[in-house]
Amino acid sequence: MPVELAEKPGETLPVYLIGKNGLEAADLSPQQLVWANANGFSGEAGRTLVLPGTDGSIAGALFGIGNGGNPLGFGALAKALPEGGWRFASDLAEPHLALQGLVLGSYVFTRYGRKPGKALRFAVPAGVDAASVRRVTDGVFLTRDLVNTPTNDMGPDELEKAVRALAKTHKASVSVIKGDALLARNFPMIHAVGRASPQAPRLIDLTWGAKNAPKVTLVGKGVCFDTGGLDIKPASGMLLMKKDMGGAANVLGLASMIMAAKLKVRLRVLIPAVENAIAGDAFRPGDVLPSRKGITVEIGNTDAEGRLVLADALALADEDEPQLLIDMATLTGAARVALGPDVPPFYTGDDALAAELAAAATAAEDPMWRMPLWDAYDAKLSSRIADINNVTSDGHAGSIVAALFLRRFVEKTSAWAHFDIFAWNPSERPHCPVGGEAQCIRALERVIAARFG
Repeated sequence: MPVELAEKPGETLPVYLIGKNGLEAADLSPQQLVWANANGFSGEAGRTLVLPGTDGSIAGALFGIGNGGNPLGFGALAKALPEGGWRFASDLAEPHLALQGLVLGSYVFTRYGRKPGKALRFAVPAGVDAASVRRVTDGVFLTRDLVNTPTNDMGPDELEKAVRALAKTHKASVSVIKGDALLARNFPMIHAVGRASPQAPRLIDLTWGAKNAPKVTLVGKGVCFDTGGLDIKPASGMLLMKKDMGGAANVLGLASMIMAAKLKVRLRVLIPAVENAIAGDAFRPGDVLPSRKGITVEIGNTDAEGRLVLADALALADEDEPQLLIDMATLTGAARVALGPDVPPFYTGDDALAAELAAAATAAEDPMWRMPLWDAYDAKLSSRIADINNVTSDGHAGSIVAALFLRRFVEKTSAWAHFDIFAWNPSERPHCPVGGEAQCIRALERVIAARFG
């Protein structure tokens, strides 16, 4: 269970923060110093040592902060401390992020029988907005839960239910265009990608906030499972494909933060929810698909389906001319090759927005890296029979070319950014276990709050 943040915590035990080789400078008793030295504790980052009392009880704990490092490392405390009430006995360099890391580190996915974590209660340090910490961590937990849920329980139907549940919590509105109605309403690529699944494809549209407020639109790739289509993935390539709706999960986590904070925006969330399945009516390599924007798209590979559903959704979003348009997608393996799983690339032609995002990423310890919308690579999308192909002609610069593909569907909105995320944490870290992960949305929440809050 998440760490409880208590403004009036009652009885608590101290957590002493110890820098590298900083034991002697800490406010510890001689007996506690002996205990720490006997256990080889020297303040190395992330290590916790429980201090015994004279009567066999627990008297507190030491937590190593090394040379400072990432404040999200306080998540290690959520796993190491015994149950009960605790407080920081030392000043924190970044108390807000430290508390955020602490709560994020307590996450456990319990839907399929795993036991919840420890019942920990932490006193909120002076000057920290506990409500803000809760809003952000609740959004991250929502994202993790959605990504971690396998497709048998998180197909397009269930993803729609999750959106409706979030909308009910915040009194938002939801409309859905589903099945063949997508063709009647001019979303042909969403329909084509999802029509082979037993669960009908759909476009989920959530709106919230005053109609006259600045418009912020979030678009998330909701491919609930990706076989690759007729260009089928190998078995190893399908193992994590439950996370191919990670873009949708992340924009829903971000939407949760925005609505909980009651930011003064007109929020819209668009999720094309599909399963890229294989059946007799699956779309094929070589097909030419119309799009909402009127651009015809030759299918060079059915495993590049995410950009197709995003394109129709982005075209709709762009028609509304929002002040800020963000799309998020687990789009390319090329992004992982370039930057690995922890640093998602983002693309935008708006230098001011890029600077805001970079600054927020540093402040929130939520990494991202700007990549170029390199115009010369646009020719890689050429087709001999259609306006464009959905894949590059030579296999190079896959993430950049995918971003250039999406850019063709955004004309009216200058403040647009595309995030090519992984949505998965492949190794245990203090603030996040292995599994579904929120990426960039803690930084995005800061940017949106600063612009419109």
